[in-house]
Amino acid sequence: MAKVAFIGLGVMGFPMARHLKAKGGHEVTVYNRTFTKAQDWAKTHGGTAMRTPREAAQGQDFVFACVGNDDDLRQVTLGADGAFAGMAKGAVFIDHTTASADVARELYAAAKAAGFGFIDAPVSGGQAGAENGALTVMCGGDGDVYAKAEPVIGAFARACRLMGPAGSGQLTKMVNQICIGGLVQALSEGIHFAQKAGLDVDGVIEVISKGAAQSWQMENRFATMNEGKFDFGFAVDWMRKDLSICLSEARRNGAQLPVTALVDQFYAEVQRQGGARWDTSSLIARLK
Repeated sequence: MAKVAFIGLGVMGFPMARHLKAKGGHEVTVYNRTFTKAQDWAKTHGGTAMRTPREAAQGQDFVFACVGNDDDLRQVTLGADGAFAGMAKGAVFIDHTTASADVARELYAAAKAAGFGFIDAPVSGGQAGAENGALTVMCGGDGDVYAKAEPVIGAFARACRLMGPAGSGQLTKMVNQICIGGLVQALSEGIHFAQKAGLDVDGVIEVISKGAAQSWQMENRFATMNEGKFDFGFAVDWMRKDLSICLSEARRNGAQLPVTALVDQFYAEVQRQGGARWDTSSLIARLK
C-alpha cells in the first residue's frame, strides 16, 4: 500500500482514483478545482479531500493528475499552491493529462531539479476504460522512476508501457489520436454510403467486421452512429484539443498529416452544428 494523491476528478479521474483506493488498496487524498466534488469523492470512497494541490501532494509517495490541458496542468503543478511545492524528494508525479510533449519535458525538468520523479502517462480507453479499470497507459520518463510507478498505475490499467524519455508518452498518445480520427471518418463514410445504397447497415457491419475492416470503433460505435446518437464517449471539443496538439507537433517534426488536418476541420463543422459535446463518432452527422 502506498500513499497517493489524485488531482482532477473529472469523468476520467473520478473512477481512476476510486480504483487506486478499492483495487490498489492505497491511501488516497484527492483535490479538485470544485472542492465539493473532492468532498463527495472522499465521503463515498473513504479518502481525504484537500483544498489545494500542494496540500494534496504533501507526504504522498505518488501524485496523479488528470486535468484538461497544458495550462491546467501548469496551474496544478507549479506555483506556491501547486503540487510540486508539496512533494518530497523521491516521490513520483504521474500525469495522465493528454497534453503537449513540451509541457511534459518542462515538468520533468522541474521535478528532476527538485529531487522527485515525473512520468507523462496519457491514457486511452475513454470513460468506459476508466470506469472498468481497463485503460491503456503510454509513459515517458526515466526507467527507474517508471518501474516504481507501474505497479500503482496497474490499479486502473490493462496495459502500461514505457515508450521512451520524457514526452514519449504524449507523443504516443498523439499517434493514437491520429489513428482514431482517420478511422472514425472512414467508418462514418462507410455507414453513410450503406444507408444511401439502401443496405441493411447491421448486416453490412456483421459481415465486414469479420474481415480486415474490423476495428474497436466499428464494434462499439456503429450502432449508435447509424441511429444518430452521440452521447457516448469522448467529446468533440476534447478531440479538437488533442488534434491541435498533434498538428502543432507535426509542424515541428516535419510529419505530414493531411488526413488528420482534414478530420480536424470536419470536427470544427460538427462544433458549428452544435455538437461540441457530442462524442467523436458524430463525424457522421456532417455527412447528413
